[in-house]
Amino acid sequence: MARGWESKAVEDQIGSAEADKTARPKVASSQSAREKQARRDSLLLSRAEIVNRLKTARNDRYRAQLEMALEHLEGKLRELERDS
Repeated sequence: MARGWESKAVEDQIGSAEADKTARPKVASSQSAREKQARRDSLLLSRAEIVNRLKTARNDRYRAQLEMALEHLEGKLRELERDS
């Protein structure tokens, strides 16, 4: 009787190992999705900061620099959305 339970446990372990193999690519893809989302959130946060600085900027050169930075960030956001 012990052998029956033991072989059942081995079958369960094999089944579990096979299930883990098929689950790993899902983890990798969800990790990739999380990394993309984190990158997007970071870009949006930087964009919000630049927009706020633009509201109070008085120096024309500084304003131009902020506008260039804003264009750059918006380009990065478009790239990220295009790749998704």
